[in-house]
Amino acid sequence: MNPKSFLWITLFMSISTLLLSQSRIAITHGPYLQGLTENEVTIVWTTNKEAISWVELAPDDNSHFYGEQRPRFYAESYGFKVIDSVHMVKLKNLKPNTTYRYRIYSQEVLSNQPYNITYGRTAASNVYSEAPLKFTTNNPQKKEISFLVLNDIHGNNELMDSLLTGTQWEKTDMVIFNGDMTTDLRSEKQLFDNFMDKAVTLFAKETPFYYARGNHETRGNFAPTFPRYFPTPTGQLYYMFRQGPVCFIVLDCGEDKPDMDIEYNGIAAFDNYRTEQAKWLEEAIKCDDFRQSPFKIVIVHIPPLGEWHGEKEILEKFVPILNGADIDLMLSAHLHTHVYREKSDAINFPVLVNHNRQMISVRADNSVMDLKISDTKGKQVKTFRFTARNNGNRK
Repeated sequence: MNPKSFLWITLFMSISTLLLSQSRIAITHGPYLQGLTENEVTIVWTTNKEAISWVELAPDDNSHFYGEQRPRFYAESYGFKVIDSVHMVKLKNLKPNTTYRYRIYSQEVLSNQPYNITYGRTAASNVYSEAPLKFTTNNPQKKEISFLVLNDIHGNNELMDSLLTGTQWEKTDMVIFNGDMTTDLRSEKQLFDNFMDKAVTLFAKETPFYYARGNHETRGNFAPTFPRYFPTPTGQLYYMFRQGPVCFIVLDCGEDKPDMDIEYNGIAAFDNYRTEQAKWLEEAIKCDDFRQSPFKIVIVHIPPLGEWHGEKEILEKFVPILNGADIDLMLSAHLHTHVYREKSDAINFPVLVNHNRQMISVRADNSVMDLKISDTKGKQVKTFRFTARNNGNRK
């Protein structure tokens, strides 16, 4: 074979290999855990091709993952298996305080015609050379929990990485993103490049995170798709969940300026949205899980402090309801500085605003809740202690 022929054959094979690799379905982002409660969780991931998707679930025992056929749970909606590139599989009727192993699958749909669907290849997470992924459902009766709070990262992966360095994930129940993890939302790629790929790499495949949307996540052409990537237990961006001795109320702050501000170009309707949340909140605080919880924490990105429109809306619409609900602490962000306000006549609970370059670590049992704030070098800079109301002494 002459050198020129060999060169052409090599080039043809290289191009063919490249085209073949580009044509194959692949998992592009995730998976990550969302909306974890004591009896359900949603597993989210994306692919480079539209596909139907499912999760195989197995108990966390000594059996090989494929020692037997594992049940399949599909991404479904209104009687159909969903064909999409964003995949959300909701697992229901799980047992509380139980660890499960899981594997994700996506099978490409090449053509969807009446009476004739053509399928392509299947992509899946690895259970051969790596251990299967795991999650543990929440347990309202758990005696002690530990969680972390981050906010206002604004797409700075190095900052998030430095704050989380040294975390003992096996002892961490969850992470809370308290808004403005990005500066705006313009594409799926930006969403994952800004912080989500880093979160998946560090913890989110097996440790859940709960998200309180910030005002910056409402900005950009891709912002309306936010709920598609971060499903919650209620199907809304405001929700409640309990883990161990703590019941969490997560509220969506909306924007910080009036709806008709020039910055929003006439598309904002957050005043009505916050009124809607307030009506939900009035009923949510009546449930037994909330009332019987030793500690009650509110998560909301914008604090009810200051004179901006969003701050005043939260003060006027949310705080009067929360004032009668025995709230132990409100955790906020937004200001890019540390602020701590003790309870007052206007706000009947303390408000802690976390600095964007610091992380809150919380450990809580049925009697005491300890908060430690650390900086990017892991140095502890502040501490707080709260005692359960039913023990009588508050600090």
